[in-house]
Amino acid sequence: MTRTDIPARLDRLPWSRWHWRVVVALGVAWVLDGLEVTLVGSIGGVLERPDTLGLSGAQIGWTGSLYIGGAVIGALVFGRLADRLGRKKLFLITLAVYAAATLATAFSPNFVFFALCRFATGLGIGGEYAAINSAIDELIPARVRGRVNLAINGSFWIGAALGAGLSLWLLDPQVLGPVWGWRAAFGLGALLAVAILLVRRDVPESPRWLIAHGRAEEAERIVQRIEAQVSAQHGPLAPAVGHLSLGGRASPAWREVAQVLLRRYPRRSAVALALMISQAFFYNAIFFTYALVLTRFHGVPAERVALYIFPFALGNVLGPLLLGPLFDRVGRRRMIALTYVLSGVGLALTGWAFMQGWLDARSQALCWSAVFFLASAAASSAYLTVSEVFPLEMRAVAISIFYAVGTGAGGFVAPVLFGALIDTGSRGAVAVGYAIGAALVIFAGLLALRYAVDAERKPLEEVAPPLGSDLTR
Repeated sequence: MTRTDIPARLDRLPWSRWHWRVVVALGVAWVLDGLEVTLVGSIGGVLERPDTLGLSGAQIGWTGSLYIGGAVIGALVFGRLADRLGRKKLFLITLAVYAAATLATAFSPNFVFFALCRFATGLGIGGEYAAINSAIDELIPARVRGRVNLAINGSFWIGAALGAGLSLWLLDPQVLGPVWGWRAAFGLGALLAVAILLVRRDVPESPRWLIAHGRAEEAERIVQRIEAQVSAQHGPLAPAVGHLSLGGRASPAWREVAQVLLRRYPRRSAVALALMISQAFFYNAIFFTYALVLTRFHGVPAERVALYIFPFALGNVLGPLLLGPLFDRVGRRRMIALTYVLSGVGLALTGWAFMQGWLDARSQALCWSAVFFLASAAASSAYLTVSEVFPLEMRAVAISIFYAVGTGAGGFVAPVLFGALIDTGSRGAVAVGYAIGAALVIFAGLLALRYAVDAERKPLEEVAPPLGSDLTR
């Protein structure tokens, strides 16, 4: 057994330039995901044109589902490897996979190639979620873990705005136009990923992961370098309080992972699953078919769809930024329940107004912006929950399991279902889909109010003691 104060030393650090560098280098994963999803959402109408790929609404829905399917498989495979091989190796590998697949998408000649590239891109993004969420939670001080995690997850919508702007500019006939503009957009996305890969190389391995795998000396060297950088900015550091006795051991086998999830923490697992499934259906149902709703029901020209992404993205970015501090102050349970239930009510009301024909393209976008101000914070809190309530040795694989099951159930079904509903041409049919999404998030919010963990401002080792550890104060 190794007795260490490294977790306490990391948690007592004041916020510094070093933390900002970690947040930017790792948090960009969500920017890239937002860029990818928005590009397809913004150019969905363009891809239906015969002089591009000539896709149908159902095929566009299938490409969204295949992207999600790839993310599910990527999360499971790369999440397991992140627990075994380390956070850093995996967040470098997964970003490289993403960059290669996105570049290949730009050269798609038909639906099949395009769909396969979307699947491969999803593999990289799914792996990013497991490796990145683990690393961020293990490097960020406990007192601000909630707000930082929510803000990073909300940065998805910075990527969404970037994707909308890129598509709007590149699809302009005076720039490249629809035929070549969508290809250039994916190429630029790959270029951004390569640039981030160079920045990410300087992020260290998680000291917590190193300790758990018997590499205490390496962990000590990394923490000393971090402390030197932080103290150079803030002066002498306060003494750390608390030690963890931990034996180096291999990552748990699948059977032990199942026992922890189903026997030791069954309520946590039920809450995490409900949060992930409901937010995945809620988001993917609407966003993967956003362009189709605007073009088919509101008559928005395909090349102008991106304009309506900006208010939608603004609400999604501001939600986690403004509400995030409340998850550390008011508490996890209350804020998760509040944001889930209110976003469900908002979607139900918007769906009713859409069915009645009371909304035009502009008012539809504004209503969704208001709804997703709440829903973005809610969805981000789902990722926060699964990343902080399970033990260190299986954190990445736990994230990957709940992401895979939740996103597979909610995210894979939703784009296909809504693509088919939109193809009917019936507002009532689409509104039924909105009602299903609203009911799911309301149920999840009420479940969280009853059973979620009060993890705010607590060290990760207190929220979920590492397997076989002895936590002393």
